[in-house]
Order: sequence, then C-alpha cells, then structure tokens
Amino acid sequence: MNWSKIKQTKLLQSSLVKNSAWGIVSNILQILFICAFFAIVARKYSSGEFARFLVSTSVYQIVAAFSSMGLGQWFIRQYVLEDDKLTFTGKFLKTQIGLGLLFYVVNLIFAFVVYADVQIRFLCIILGTNIIFDNLINAIRSLNIAENQQRKTAAILVIDGFLKLVSGCLLFVHPFSVVILSVIMIVARVLTLGLFIKLGSSNSINIKFLWRAKISIEDLKLLIIKNWQFIIIGSISIIYWKMGNIIISKTLALSSVADYEIAFRIFSVLLILPIVASSTIYPQFIKHFNEGNHAALTRLYRTVFFIYTLFAIVSYLFMYSFSGWILPLAFGKGYPGSVLCTQQMFLTFLILPTVLLQANLIVAIGLEKLDMWFNIISLGVNVVGCFAGLYFIRELAVINYSVFFSFLVFHILQDILLIRKKITTIKHCLLFYSGLLLIVLAYHHFTISTNPVVLFILFSGGIFLVAVSVVLFKKRKSSFNLLTLKKPTI
Repeated sequence: MNWSKIKQTKLLQSSLVKNSAWGIVSNILQILFICAFFAIVARKYSSGEFARFLVSTSVYQIVAAFSSMGLGQWFIRQYVLEDDKLTFTGKFLKTQIGLGLLFYVVNLIFAFVVYADVQIRFLCIILGTNIIFDNLINAIRSLNIAENQQRKTAAILVIDGFLKLVSGCLLFVHPFSVVILSVIMIVARVLTLGLFIKLGSSNSINIKFLWRAKISIEDLKLLIIKNWQFIIIGSISIIYWKMGNIIISKTLALSSVADYEIAFRIFSVLLILPIVASSTIYPQFIKHFNEGNHAALTRLYRTVFFIYTLFAIVSYLFMYSFSGWILPLAFGKGYPGSVLCTQQMFLTFLILPTVLLQANLIVAIGLEKLDMWFNIISLGVNVVGCFAGLYFIRELAVINYSVFFSFLVFHILQDILLIRKKITTIKHCLLFYSGLLLIVLAYHHFTISTNPVVLFILFSGGIFLVAVSVVLFKKRKSSFNLLTLKKPTI
C-alpha cells in the first residue's frame, strides 16, 4: 500500500474542502449583503428609478464581461508552469488595468448610443468606473486561486458586500438621489480594491511594482491572439443574464426589468455554492489531467456531478413552492411579477450547476476551443429565442425560457463531448435528463392539490433517501470489487 499517495490524497481533499468552505461562506455572506442592499434600494426608490439603476448596472457589467478578456482561467492554468511567477503576475495585472481603462470608454459609447435617457447615461458614467476596479480585483482573485489562498479573497469579499449594504442603509438616515448612491458605491469599491492590493496579495503588489512591470503592445496582441477563446468563454456567462435586462428595457415595461433583476438576485444566492466549489475543483481537474490520472479525474467529476444535481433539484423545488412568500417579504409588494419570473428562471437552475462543472472540466483538459463554440452556439440559441419569442409574445416568460433552452443545448453538447472522452456515458446522461423531467412534472402535478410545505418535505425526503441508497450501493459495489481483486488465485 502506497502510504505517501494516500497521505497526498487526504491533504488534497482537506485543501479542497477548506478552500471551498471559505469561498462558499464568504460568497453567501457577500451575496446576502448585496441582496439586502437591492431590497433596500427597491423599497426606497420608485420602480422607474430602480429600473434605471439596474439598467445602468447591467450595461457596465456586460462591458466588464469583455474587459478582463476572460484571462482569469488562463492565468490560473499558466501560473503553475511559470518559473518567474512575480514577473508573470505583474504583466497580467498591468494588462488587466489597461484593458479596464479601454473598456470604460467602450461602456460610455455603448450607453450613449443605446439609451437616450439622460439619467441612465449619467449613471453609466459613474458606475462604469467599476470596470477598471473589477479588472484589478478579479486579477488578484485569480492569483489567490492559483496559490490556493482563497481565504484572503473570502474575507475581503465579505467586507465588500458589507460596504455595499452600508451604502444602502444610509437611505434610512437621509434620502438622496440614485446618482449620489452610485457615487457612494464607487467609494466603497475603491476601499475594497485597497484591501485587495494590501491584504489579498501578501503585500507583493503596489504601484511601484505595477509601474515596473513591462508589457508591450506586441505582448498584449500575442496574449489575446493565443488565448482569444477565453475571452468568449469568460464573457458569455455574464452576457447570458445581463443581456436579458438590456432586451427587456428596450422591448417591455421598465417594471419588467425590476422583476427580472429581483428574480436573478435570488437565483444568484443559490448559485454561489456550485460557482465557488467549481472554482476550487477546477485546479484539481488540472492536476489529475496533467498527471494522466483518468480514473481520479472521472471519479471526482461524477461525485461532484451527483452532488450538484441533488442541490439543483432541491433548490428548484424550494423556490417553486416558497418564492411567493420570500420575494414580497424581501423586496416589498411593489413587484408582483417577480414571483412568476423567479419560478420560471429556476428551471434553468436544474441544469446550470452541472453546466458550470462540465465547462470547468472541458477547459481543464485543454479543450477550451470546443467550450468556446458551445458558448457561442448556446448564446445564439438564447438571442434567437428572445427576439423570435418577443415578436409574437411580449412577456417576460420568453426571456426565461430562452435562457433555459440555450443552457439545455449547452449541456447536451458538453455531454456528447464527455461521452466521447469516456468521462461520462449515454446511460448516465439519460438518467439525468429523465430524472429531472419526471421530478418536475410530478411536483407541478401535486402542487395543485397539496400543501406546499408538506409537498416540499415529502419530495426532498424522497430525494435524500434515493441519494443515500445510491451512495450505499456504490460503496458496497466498490468493496465487492476490492475483495474480488484481493482474492488469491489457485
């Protein structure tokens, strides 16, 4: 028995659990703070002002999705291979600052071309500065992931969320315009950036360090040309959701923008766990692939896939049953359309966690070009679905169902690739889709005549029992195989 390998595996699992735990806790706190902030803003401003604030936020976030060029994943993967890590990090950070400045200008052009509303334009000028700060913050976050130092990022992100909540709480002290609120939020963001530079980088990053980092136009061109797939992969994930706000603001009433954003805020809270866990699992996928350990790679993927699926199902059932109670309590009764929007949006949650997992796996094994094309195809399905649907039906449901079907196409394309790579099987995929379909149809059927609390408990309990049975069966099968291997031959 190789004790060194067993010890190494245990250390790896311990690191995985600790980093995931820190990331999950911090992100939950951060998102809860941000959701509380949005709840306050939704109550303190009219639906029109709130919608304009959301539209301006969406504009900068869409542009910010391109500004980092999606190079965070590339940096994490490349960092391990670099000998002079400090110089490599300096070039990466300086690149991100330059790109942030460039895309801030793009943000202004986009806002002035698309929107005639003066307040939206002015808010885009203020909130757009977040692009520059976010680029540098996300670059330092990528450095922490590469060094397995997510704990630093975790603490600072909690402070960032708290500062945003404090900004909103000032409205209880004295009411002020949404423009002043935006300025206060930028000040809070600058403080967060200062913490990232001072604490999140182990004091290795400062203005002098960044100034000395040398990067030429040719270096930048080579970096983008060599890794342009990451630009698309990294940006589309944000465009999927924020594009919805832009389309809604141009085709439906402004109140629909608020309904959609409120639903997304709840959606994003539950999406924290798979996002953070996936960011921690991603380096482990890379490690197993680089070592050529296909069995460990497949085992890790299937275990996490099973956990993600259970979490997605229970989350969907919970929100379908209780969103009518949660949303009015959190955001007030001025947004009645947000309840139905949330129920529709959470259909996507059934498959999104496993989409994220499979996307990380595909990139980890060096197939980012295919992942990029999957992203493009899926986004195309989303855009066509939105505009074709809105041509016939001017309802928010069109946006939600277009997103769902686009991610379904994404998932199926990923499945086909992973089947070919012998990481998953056709049987596994069929069980996944048929199981989801049966659970959703059965739950909708019984919702009509059953108390929602009782129904949720019964279904969740049943799912838990099935999960335990599957785990026990796999353990027994594994033990049997081990005994068979140990059985002496005659």
